[in-house]
Amino acid sequence: MSNRARIDAVQKAASRSIRTFPRPMDAQGRPVRVSVMFGSRTFNAERMRERLSPDVYARWAETMEHGRKLDRPVADAIAHAVKEWALEEGVSHFCHWFHPMTGSTAEKHDAFLWFDRDGRPIEKFTGSMLLQSEPDASSFPSGGMRSTFEARGYTAWDPTSPMFIMDSPNGRTLCIPSAFLGYHGQALDEKAPLLRSMDALSASATRLLAALGEPAHHRITVTVGPEQEYFLIDRAYAGLRADLVIAGRSLQGARAPKGQMLEDHYFGSIPVRVQAFMEEVELELYQLGVSAKTRHNEVAPCQFELAPIFCEANLAADHNQLVMQTLRRVALRHDFLLLLHEKPFAFVNGSGKHINWSMSDTRGDNLLDPGKDPQQNLRFLTFLAATLLGVYRHAAILRASIASHGNDFRLGANEAPPAIISVFLGDFLTRICDGIAAGDVSTLDPGKAMIELGISRLPSIAKDNTDRNRTSPFAFTGNKFEFRAVGSSASISFPTTCLNAAVADAIDQIGAWISAAGGGPAAVLAAVRRALQESAPVRFDGNGYGAEWVIEAERRGLPHARNTPAALAALATANAAALFERHGILSHEELHSRFEVRVEQYNKKVEIEADVLREMVDTLVLPVGLAELAEAQAQVDLGPAAVRRFRELQARIEALDTARQALDAAAGKVGEGNEAERAASYCANVVPALLTLRETCDGIEAMVTDSRWPLPRYREMLFLS
Repeated sequence: MSNRARIDAVQKAASRSIRTFPRPMDAQGRPVRVSVMFGSRTFNAERMRERLSPDVYARWAETMEHGRKLDRPVADAIAHAVKEWALEEGVSHFCHWFHPMTGSTAEKHDAFLWFDRDGRPIEKFTGSMLLQSEPDASSFPSGGMRSTFEARGYTAWDPTSPMFIMDSPNGRTLCIPSAFLGYHGQALDEKAPLLRSMDALSASATRLLAALGEPAHHRITVTVGPEQEYFLIDRAYAGLRADLVIAGRSLQGARAPKGQMLEDHYFGSIPVRVQAFMEEVELELYQLGVSAKTRHNEVAPCQFELAPIFCEANLAADHNQLVMQTLRRVALRHDFLLLLHEKPFAFVNGSGKHINWSMSDTRGDNLLDPGKDPQQNLRFLTFLAATLLGVYRHAAILRASIASHGNDFRLGANEAPPAIISVFLGDFLTRICDGIAAGDVSTLDPGKAMIELGISRLPSIAKDNTDRNRTSPFAFTGNKFEFRAVGSSASISFPTTCLNAAVADAIDQIGAWISAAGGGPAAVLAAVRRALQESAPVRFDGNGYGAEWVIEAERRGLPHARNTPAALAALATANAAALFERHGILSHEELHSRFEVRVEQYNKKVEIEADVLREMVDTLVLPVGLAELAEAQAQVDLGPAAVRRFRELQARIEALDTARQALDAAAGKVGEGNEAERAASYCANVVPALLTLRETCDGIEAMVTDSRWPLPRYREMLFLS
């Protein structure tokens, strides 16, 4: 047995040339500036203003600002304008682009081609085509909301997210960002609940601002900026690693002699080949209106990050899906395999997707930004307290929102936050919160209380005394919160939906306390105090990795779901159902469907990994190990060292066989129960058996002669020149 294919892959990876690509040029032959090309493939507000009548544009803008429905004449006018623009851009098809509960995106393409009454071919696109489409919904996961034979589903245009053009090698398609609904209006996707949660938070925050004596606000915007981490390896290795291609992570692989121990990769010089890839990704994203702002090396070798500028939450969700799609597509052009799994390689950092989250009022002022006077800081503290209270009361739901098989391998390891949801504020804000919670502020003059508590200094101090704890899953970073526990492959929609719901609920609670106390600044400060007192257990600025934190968190009564099945159970509780129904975000049926879909996805991913690793052991690892053992046995006459090698290798192969049989036995215990019961069994039996089998494989790899080992090794895959 030879390693010829592996050596060929290593040589191919080492000899890759840097891929260049054509950049847009202006009439003078100079590269087009980003500000000029930005959004050139989107039917954005500027393009709508140019192509719509002032009346139609004003009615569309009113929909954007106040959430009112578009009537048919307006939809027809927009459909005609976007069709003419798309045809000018060489587009032949359109599709409603949506986010089913697979975590990815889906689309069904229809041609603009139509025929008039005389049978002549024309291009046609009407308001009804724009507003709604009817893709076959039978094969999308629904969590039991509809039967397989009920194939009907509807996509509905989200007018707050610009339509965009996607290129393919031989054509262009107009994509219409949409929600996906069942025949009876049930949300079959991730977008519809997100939009509902944004409306719920806006309504709650608007009422609270009125209670604070603020000028009238008709809409509060949830802003999000997701940081996307990912790994790149050369494509030459992909054909030899079924685990990376099928499972998205290496199910076997011995530790590399050098991983991230020297800490020389983080923010280091970006490899030239990788930078060429990044630049092409950014060029495509800019044309799609995605604000790719930051690029850099992450901590692990072959790990990188792309981060955008904040935008409205539903647009951010669309953009993040475009980011992941674009990364995958462009990676292939540069002969890379993109890995979005949360832990594609053991022994080094996993990948997350930090969601930077905040709220803005009608004027665009950030509600989580410390102000310039006591009144503004009272508003800041009120919304800060509401966020803390929401996270505390609904920590289990937030933990469930980021639960996945992949994230189980990441949470609590190598800079990823632990599975206990807590909030980091920093020393200064913690002292402020402790001072408010401890004092009898209800008897104080609010303005004087602000000064005595040091709150008048918030703008100059708060921003410089936050974000010093990378082990926190939910950290305040100056004017926003960073939800760091979200996995790199996940859609940001559901975590954001859950966070919006939790905070909206807490905002309503604070509003009720203010109303019960008669209103006014003193009642506001008293409500803030009450919220800070109740939520005190969730505030933690210490080391989230310490064993003592697990004990302390349990003492505080914080939930600690150590794995996905345990975390997802929170979605099946009466508390979760009441939260989402109370705010009109998810019905009991819709919430239960999300529980069912996520549990089923967990089961399928573990089952796939078990099948892939079995195949790798049976067809690669064991045959190679036996061949190595036969050679070692032939060399035992060479002396004690040869004997020891033979015996050690023999013991490891026997351990491999035992572990292989144990995996089959564990899989046999799963049984035919419901999905939740199967998930518990997969977690308790199959996952540990997979880890044990992996360890035995790694042990054999470490002993097999390099000229015989067929799989690309960590030391070969993880370092790009």
